[in-house]
Amino acid sequence: MSLAPHSPAILDIHQLHFAHAGEPALAAGWSARIGPGVTLLQGDTGSGKSTLLRLLAGQLPGTPATGQRTLGGVDFDADPAAYRRQLFLCDLATNAFDQMSGRECAAAWSADDPGFRADEWQALVEGFSLAEHIDKKLFMLSTGSRRKVWLAYALASGRPLVLLDEPTGGLDAPSTRCLWAALTRVAASGQRAVVVARTEGLDQVPLVGTITLPLAT
Repeated sequence: MSLAPHSPAILDIHQLHFAHAGEPALAAGWSARIGPGVTLLQGDTGSGKSTLLRLLAGQLPGTPATGQRTLGGVDFDADPAAYRRQLFLCDLATNAFDQMSGRECAAAWSADDPGFRADEWQALVEGFSLAEHIDKKLFMLSTGSRRKVWLAYALASGRPLVLLDEPTGGLDAPSTRCLWAALTRVAASGQRAVVVARTEGLDQVPLVGTITLPLAT
């Protein structure tokens, strides 16, 4: 995908190549410029959407990629830690935060996120009907409620890049509407880039672009 003329790139990808051993390449010389707003990442089930999000997040240890990933002017290979501080990946696969409450998670995640908006986070906690669960440990929550904890922080974050993997999984209809409204606000702000991996399109949210797997050069 490419940007409209004069649009700033938040994430700049140049000649990215990545493949698991013995498997076809997920990215083979792929270049893209992802700017502010909501970008849809689409592909069939099993096509590699989750893997690509982790690749963009710099969270695939032991699986080297070649090419360049530059986020907010920071090259991943030059300073991985600074690169990762500028993004937030909703990662329900990890159990690293299971012993923390939703409120404690938000405090920990926002410690190095100076743009975090506490008022937006509180509004999303209410919008996702999380208020009665926000002080429970994550391991005590349903999958849907755990997802809401991650989404509430991600959407209130001030980090330039947010990566969401099938964000409606386990959400009830009112929470899904809250998610669409929050993504629409992000799209209108023109300040951050959100990449949303979904099997189906985002019909309720204005998009700035679409990435379709498998990736073309």
